[in-house]
Amino acid sequence: MRFLLTACAVAAVLLLSSAASAQTGTIRGFVYDKATGEPIIFTNVVLKGTINGAATDVNGYFSITKAPVGPQTLVVTFLGYETLEKSVTVARDQIITEKLFLVKSATQLPTFEVTGEKQEMQSQVRMSVTKLTPKQIKRLPAIGGEADLAQYLQVVPGVIFTGDQGGQLYVRGGSPIMNKVMMDGMVIYNPFHSIGLFSVFDNDIIRNADIYTAGFNAEHGGRISSVMDITTRDGNKTRLGGRVSASTFAAKAMIEGPLKKEKVPGGGSSSFLLNLRHSYLEESSKALYSYVDSAGLPFRFTDMYGKLSFNGANGSKFNLFGFNFSDGVNYRNVSDLSWNNFGAGTNFVLVPAGSAVLIDGVFSYSNYALELIEGDLQPRTSDISGFNGGLNFKYFMGDNEARYGVEVLGFRTDFSFFNSLGRQYQQTQNTSEIAGYFNYRFNVGKAPANARYTKRFVIDPGMRLHYYASLSVANIEPRLGFKWNINDNLRFKLAAGRYSQNLVAANNDRDVVNLFYGFLASPEDLPRNITLRDGSTREVKDPLQRANHYVAGIEKDITREISLNFEVYLKDFRQVTNLNRNKYFNDTEEFADKPDQLKKDYIVEIGHAYGADVQLKYEKNGLYLWGVYSYTFVDRFDGVQEYNPIWDRRHNVNLVGSYAFGKFDAWKVNVRWNYGSGFPFTPTAGFYGAVPFNGDINTNYATSNADLATIFGNLNDHRLPDYGRVDLGLTKTWRFDEHRALELDLSVTNTLDRQNIFYFDRVRYERVNQLPLLPSAGISYKF
Repeated sequence: MRFLLTACAVAAVLLLSSAASAQTGTIRGFVYDKATGEPIIFTNVVLKGTINGAATDVNGYFSITKAPVGPQTLVVTFLGYETLEKSVTVARDQIITEKLFLVKSATQLPTFEVTGEKQEMQSQVRMSVTKLTPKQIKRLPAIGGEADLAQYLQVVPGVIFTGDQGGQLYVRGGSPIMNKVMMDGMVIYNPFHSIGLFSVFDNDIIRNADIYTAGFNAEHGGRISSVMDITTRDGNKTRLGGRVSASTFAAKAMIEGPLKKEKVPGGGSSSFLLNLRHSYLEESSKALYSYVDSAGLPFRFTDMYGKLSFNGANGSKFNLFGFNFSDGVNYRNVSDLSWNNFGAGTNFVLVPAGSAVLIDGVFSYSNYALELIEGDLQPRTSDISGFNGGLNFKYFMGDNEARYGVEVLGFRTDFSFFNSLGRQYQQTQNTSEIAGYFNYRFNVGKAPANARYTKRFVIDPGMRLHYYASLSVANIEPRLGFKWNINDNLRFKLAAGRYSQNLVAANNDRDVVNLFYGFLASPEDLPRNITLRDGSTREVKDPLQRANHYVAGIEKDITREISLNFEVYLKDFRQVTNLNRNKYFNDTEEFADKPDQLKKDYIVEIGHAYGADVQLKYEKNGLYLWGVYSYTFVDRFDGVQEYNPIWDRRHNVNLVGSYAFGKFDAWKVNVRWNYGSGFPFTPTAGFYGAVPFNGDINTNYATSNADLATIFGNLNDHRLPDYGRVDLGLTKTWRFDEHRALELDLSVTNTLDRQNIFYFDRVRYERVNQLPLLPSAGISYKF
């Protein structure tokens, strides 16, 4: 980590020297779809006749610094749009701001067209990140008649999904509480519905999703495993439009349009977008899927989202947005779970005149409330509410970029549950955090004369200072990314960083099935020391969860259509907090001589996650193929025993195929095959009769009726059967004109009707399986 600190200091010196030597002009601006006003992301904007250019970001923004003085021609190309050329004149030290509008092509474009992806790969580290758009998400079979982000995340390298019902995402060895999910900068505490096939993010509102599975830079913090950053799109700025749909699972409606149109090309405008989705699976499944459960599938959810966008003439903008997501599942005679998540916020992008800095920010508030009723027990509840705000700055200097900013958040957690004896445990805490970060990406090393990249090396050091005010703990978190452009088609990359977080899950990582996804602030009532694997101990200085990431990989462009990405990683979980299932004594003076492992509410564990991911992608002429193999090893050590947690899937394979054909791709066929080796589980060693004394020492155990209790074997030392699933999808689109289209989706989930195990009910001694063969259909009308 000392090396990372040194790299950050060097970066600061280079930043100052680069700023002082700038002598050329800058061309910056935004690229939009002329028909809708929506930004066009990840496309190249270049100076004609040169390789000097930039790729647009998630807001459609580009910045070409060190542009030669004099007349220049901007060239923009993007698949499905006419090539745009625009002449500009650059003066020394001048900043030119342009708004560029692309027009959709009247004819179907052939084969392959270059986007900004390869230029971004050569000029940025891009370690362990997958960028998704709605078009990519639609390449999977549309389960339930609707494409959804949750379905695509299951094929992202390093991501393990534990099931069709109540499944959670585990990213390269981290548990769900270690994943940070954001929508337009707002923290979302539960992004997935209980059925496991749908997220709260409807595909029609998504512009882009960045999935960071390890080694993310200093801009992101507060979690120790992964980050999911979703950006929603703006409403149509030119015309009123929308989409309505219905499927065997749910129905939805989306409407969008301008509040104020541009009076002149490139002028200011405003727009709105409203989206509503409601599931009626509880009712429809009684008729359509009675063979699964005659009482119907017990899942329900409703998602509502709205957004107002206000855009300035120079590209500056601000948004107001709000949402309400709700979910419920009723496992009859077992448990009844429901949760609700609502929130509102604003974010903005500011383009200051005469400055090369781009400023963006967010401020939001949200609340997530969860309740679980199990049998005759009192309800278990969890509530987290709070705000988060941030201000970010980007400064471009040729191929180099400085990013810095500040993040502030505060939240309140309220957790309550009753055990089988009716005793209540309750924790209410208020927490605040503030963090500042600095990243400076610079490109060095002269490239060969015939290379399509400008610099041979990309170095991206960063530093994050995260202060947990309620704990009075300041954590210094250095980060480093590096890339070596070996040649035009081969690149080596690596990343490392230190990470921390304050949130703890209100459930135990050892639970095989637990839909209760609640939150706690890091408890201070922890053991004083961590016992390491060699028997030595290390002091627990604070209650934060901590991890270090180390990642390396190779990118290879085999042909223009085929690309390969290979990465190896290690996540060193140096401090992980978990509920203590081995507590036998109260933590009082009476039991002061007892070890912490037997009297504390929580234990502190250490662990590792390491593995390798191989991704192969092919795309040409409407044919898209995606193959991913992941090898993962995850372990934990609690001071007494070493074990593999329940998400330790050794092998995971995903193969995806999508083929679009016919006039304007009117037909599309999708297929996905998934294989996963078995998860760990704790075997049943036997049963015994447990006499319920109920606190009365005079109970006659010889005549009392005993409850059936389980004798457990060694923790997670057996494996469940392997998992396998094939999904098929067919889409037919009828286009009536430029705006109106009718779309029919047919899909079959688990086409081979494989019996994949969900869990084993020890009490009833019966196997419970995942979803069987499940056909579905959906129809939608776009206008």
